[in-house]
Amino acid sequence: MEVHCKEQQLETEKWVVAKLFTMRKVEGVAVIRSISGVLSRVPTSQNQVISASEAMANVESDKTLRKIADAFKELAATVNSQTVDMEVAPFSRACSFVSPLFGCLGIAFKFAEMDYVAKVDDLAEASKSIVTLNAILDRDIEGNCVRKAGSHTRNLLRVKRGLDMVRVLFEQILATEGDSLRDPASKAYAQVFAPHHGWAIRKAVAAGMYALPTRAQLMKKLNEDEASARIQMQSYIAASSPVILYIDKLFLSRELGIDW
Repeated sequence: MEVHCKEQQLETEKWVVAKLFTMRKVEGVAVIRSISGVLSRVPTSQNQVISASEAMANVESDKTLRKIADAFKELAATVNSQTVDMEVAPFSRACSFVSPLFGCLGIAFKFAEMDYVAKVDDLAEASKSIVTLNAILDRDIEGNCVRKAGSHTRNLLRVKRGLDMVRVLFEQILATEGDSLRDPASKAYAQVFAPHHGWAIRKAVAAGMYALPTRAQLMKKLNEDEASARIQMQSYIAASSPVILYIDKLFLSRELGIDW
């Protein structure tokens, strides 16, 4: 029965990746990373499957949720001080701590992992020459490339959307009983990402929801128990909200909009 379930999940994951690969243009490295993630779970023999948890060994030993929560507390303190602009370097560093979480969620959010990781990397690279988030937007406005694919401003908006998805996901997990993550993840996707996706991508993601880890499996991957996870999730929800609002205001104050 266990082997059959693993084979069934593999087929679901392969199908979703194939759909996302053909429907969405992403950076070459991200595509390779996506396909490699599936291939790493292909059975190497009739009785052996390479566990996804092996690839997440670093995640399991690093207390990912605590890193995320602590990093966003620092960003929130910057926002709440109202005395300095948020700098790109600490922002991109905090966002990088969220990346392993998308990987832990499995194929349902593979599209998010592909986009998110590449765009956080872009912001980290930009931080070498651009100091603040304000400056990122102003430079792209001056260069008339705000909505151009690959622009730092466009990437910032996509990263912000990923942070918001995690915030809503954590809210839904805390508000939901039971071991299934399908309902919390579906609600988070529907609220944050679905309005920006076409029918085909929404369908592929819906299929991927059946391959989500259980709540207990997610806790194990993150090296957390239920009590500690609740504390860190609540902390991230509280700390990320002013950060997300700050970024929204950067766009809205320049009349750039946030729904594109």
